[in-house]
Amino acid sequence: MAMEKVPMTVEGFAKLEAELHRLKSQERPRIIQAISEARAHGDLSENAEYHSAKEAQGMNEAKVADLEDKLSRADVIDTTKLSGTTVKFGATVHLEDEDTGEKVKYRIVGDLEANVKDGLISISSPIARALIGKSKGETAEVTTPKGSRSYEVLKIEWK
Repeated sequence: MAMEKVPMTVEGFAKLEAELHRLKSQERPRIIQAISEARAHGDLSENAEYHSAKEAQGMNEAKVADLEDKLSRADVIDTTKLSGTTVKFGATVHLEDEDTGEKVKYRIVGDLEANVKDGLISISSPIARALIGKSKGETAEVTTPKGSRSYEVLKIEWK
């Protein structure tokens, strides 16, 4: 099976790299120290600190492996070099809910960096899929768990 490339912004890639560095340079030595201290307490068969530290080590190493995998498959896209009049990956889109008049702003990013609270929505989310290819003034129909919504594209930005 071919390794699938994952689209990601420069900022999203940098965040994952920073987390990987933290796990390797801070968590790994801290856990090794905890294992060493627990080992010094003697009998390992009934040593809760030792087992807890070994479990933490396993979880940390799994996170490291997962992040290394994601970073190796990242297709980093510099959104500052993108432009255009239609919505696509990397665009910051200003929308107005046609029913409520509520204005929202979303940036379309890769699945691994999506965070709705920060206004970052996944390229594969229903709203992003509905917006792709739309231009300013057009309406996107989005089917959400709460029902169907209509959004007017007010502005498309590239940052």
